[in-house]
Amino acid sequence: MISTSLLNSREQIALLVDEFYKKVRINKQLGPIFNTVIIDWPAHLNHLTNFWDTSLLRAKSYHGNPIEKHQEVDDAVNHSIEMEHFGIWLQLWFETIDANFHGGNCSTS
Repeated sequence: MISTSLLNSREQIALLVDEFYKKVRINKQLGPIFNTVIIDWPAHLNHLTNFWDTSLLRAKSYHGNPIEKHQEVDDAVNHSIEMEHFGIWLQLWFETIDANFHGGNCSTS
């Protein structure tokens, strides 16, 4: 577990992404989707760290089209992703942030 700290560096974002996806991978609803589609977890986690680093800290480390990638994932699982899945994803995301971080880049600050 990460001690409560500011979410203000790439290193902290990497910790957030790692902790969050530990939960996703074992979740009954999300795990089967993610574990089927993602083959190289270290590379995927680095890519997601780049995304959140760019989104939260305005780094220029992410290059890609997240909408296109999510559509590809939905295609790969026969369009079985529903709003319920996104709700679970959000719940785990906020739970991970709230348990480990505080400050202006967090959900409840």
